[in-house]
Amino acid sequence: MYDELTAVDVKKMQEELDHRIRVLRPQLIGELQTARAFGDLSENFEYRCAKQAKNRNESRIRYLERMIRTAKVIEVEGEADAVGLFDRVVIFHEGMKKEMEFRIVTTLRQNALKGLVSKESPVGRALLGHKAGDRVEIIVSPEMRYFVKIVSIEKGTDDESLEISTY
Repeated sequence: MYDELTAVDVKKMQEELDHRIRVLRPQLIGELQTARAFGDLSENFEYRCAKQAKNRNESRIRYLERMIRTAKVIEVEGEADAVGLFDRVVIFHEGMKKEMEFRIVTTLRQNALKGLVSKESPVGRALLGHKAGDRVEIIVSPEMRYFVKIVSIEKGTDDESLEISTY
């Protein structure tokens, strides 16, 4: 399966990849060599930490390389009055009886705590293409579903202010 990402997503991943390879990798290797020189590796906490940091960096490099290699670059386009990628959407959750605001983003930039919802999530998938005033059923699982009403849509653009997710 390919991850549908925008050109900005790929650019941000490439920038992080370049930084990790050109700057962090040599720095972490140097720290590892310094820690190794401290002596007995079985009781060398600095060595263990340096090795762990190096391995984490290498893992992130492999992840970014795979994501870039397998990405399907998509264009950000949609109808002027319908929910699309990077739009801010205010909904009224009928079950909770309250309004909520989301911004629909790519999977790589999702962060539910900041109101950034992936277009592949149940909420994002259900809202895409609908218009203000529409009542939309959000299906989380066969047993869990609820209705929301789209209150307003504010069109957005694919700007570089949204960070890509890390782990």
